[in-house]
Amino acid sequence: MKKAKHSPIFSNQKEPHTIIIARGETIRHFTLRPWAAILGGTLAFALAGTYLIATSYLVFRDDLISGSVARQARLQQAYEDRIANLRTQLDQVTSRQLLDQQVMENKVSELIRRQKSLAERHDKLAPVLQRAEDAGAVIAPEIEDNAPMDSNSQDVVKSEDDEGFYGIDPIITGPTTVKHKSEPRGEKPAKGVDKAEILLKSVNTSLTDIEAKQIAQMQTLSNTAYENADKIMEALAATGVKPVLDEKSDTGGPFIPAGSIAPFDAKLNDLDQALERLESAKALAKSIPISNPVPGMPVSSTFGVRKDPIIGSMAFHSGIDFRAITGSSVRATANGTVTEADYNGGYGNMVEVDHGNGLATRYGHMSQILVSVGQKIKIGDIVGKVGSTGRSTGPHLHYEVRRNGSAINPAGFLTIGREVAAEL
Repeated sequence: MKKAKHSPIFSNQKEPHTIIIARGETIRHFTLRPWAAILGGTLAFALAGTYLIATSYLVFRDDLISGSVARQARLQQAYEDRIANLRTQLDQVTSRQLLDQQVMENKVSELIRRQKSLAERHDKLAPVLQRAEDAGAVIAPEIEDNAPMDSNSQDVVKSEDDEGFYGIDPIITGPTTVKHKSEPRGEKPAKGVDKAEILLKSVNTSLTDIEAKQIAQMQTLSNTAYENADKIMEALAATGVKPVLDEKSDTGGPFIPAGSIAPFDAKLNDLDQALERLESAKALAKSIPISNPVPGMPVSSTFGVRKDPIIGSMAFHSGIDFRAITGSSVRATANGTVTEADYNGGYGNMVEVDHGNGLATRYGHMSQILVSVGQKIKIGDIVGKVGSTGRSTGPHLHYEVRRNGSAINPAGFLTIGREVAAEL
């Protein structure tokens, strides 16, 4: 038996989707095509994705901005720290340069001060050295040959360094020489401040050496002056003249401890005292008749008892006769004052000179008298000319030395004169 066929309510045919919108009596319907559905779904999905993305951005934006700001802050802080470090390094370098500059300026100022001190020493030392030269003391070349200040009076010295160094006055030292030392291999030569430091140290050493040499040379001059003075005084002691040296009772002044005097000033004072002693000794020597009245002329008759050249009998000869050519110069044997200058019996033309300390000299038989009574004369001055006036057998000079009016042997005085001639 066949089953009955029932018609399905809905057929298998796919009908398009229709959207019906009813509003009151108005009914609208829209047919939704498959492609439109796909398009709508795609748009809906895109909108949903966009919404999600926008929402995520809005949610995480603050975190992103905060992270970016923090990163920028970290970078700025690192930059500022770097800048601060560089500034610190720059300040250190600047401070070091200022310190080095201050040190160099202080050293240059010290060298200039020492240069001025040397100039002042030179001013003090120059007259003393002139006195030493006049007194016959030996002057060391290092002191005597000081280079003068240049014509422009600029306090500079040119060293032998390639770049040179200026700053020290050569008024005392002369050109300052900087000796070059060989540098070990592999070491770079000093530059900038180090090189200036080496130059300043070299100049400072040079000044120190000069100061030490000045003091040593003044000590040498003092010793020489004292030795010469002692030599003269020891020789003059045989004449019986007692000098008054270093016995100044009228003295005084403020008390100054010896330790408070600078070495240079102490040596300068010692040299001044030595020169005073030498000058006093020489002044005393020049007042004692120890010089030869006719240098280089032979002695024809000595002091004492002899056979009289005219009558042949024994007689006392009160002086020494020097054989000389008529007209030869007769020189004073010591400083003094002329007390007689005229014809005097057996002396012929005679000059008598008073030298003080009870000593006097007579020059007889002269052909010409060239001085007058009361005239002050110095040792070596010409008092007349050799002749043969008075009681004489030929041209010669009769020379006498008298102490307190009595004739004494001039030979001892002439011997002393020969001993100290080099010191006078």
